[in-house]
Amino acid sequence: MMGNTEQGAASPRVPALNWQDAHRTQIQLRYGDLDAMGHVNNARYAEFLEVARLALAAELGIELAGRSVLARLELDYVRDIRPGQQVLIETLVERTGRTSWTSVSRILADGVPCAFSRSVVVRVDDQGRPEPLPEDLKAQVAPWLVRA
Repeated sequence: MMGNTEQGAASPRVPALNWQDAHRTQIQLRYGDLDAMGHVNNARYAEFLEVARLALAAELGIELAGRSVLARLELDYVRDIRPGQQVLIETLVERTGRTSWTSVSRILADGVPCAFSRSVVVRVDDQGRPEPLPEDLKAQVAPWLVRA
């Protein structure tokens, strides 16, 4: 997963988007995040992204726990993350639909992109069936929208 990505620069797997507008979530690395190779285990990246989605939803006032399900997660690994690095998740909202919203995120370690993800979250009712997103969600996510 090591690469020659310049600090903060996009790679073919981390698109150049309006990351300056992104919602930011700081991640505290723990010893348990490491694997036998001495870097952050690849499975932890999905957990970090979950923390970032929950932080964004909380800031938006959206209840995700018990009301939403992760329907899709794409994750491209670019470089590894090592102990002692500052880890930051930057998240933008790519689109909102009738019952779901799609976000894109990049994971940075010491300002260097290490992974890119796209996730689709579907709002569900008590029976687990898709239900419409809150009416005001599009206005709420406006500050974090992907812009061309």
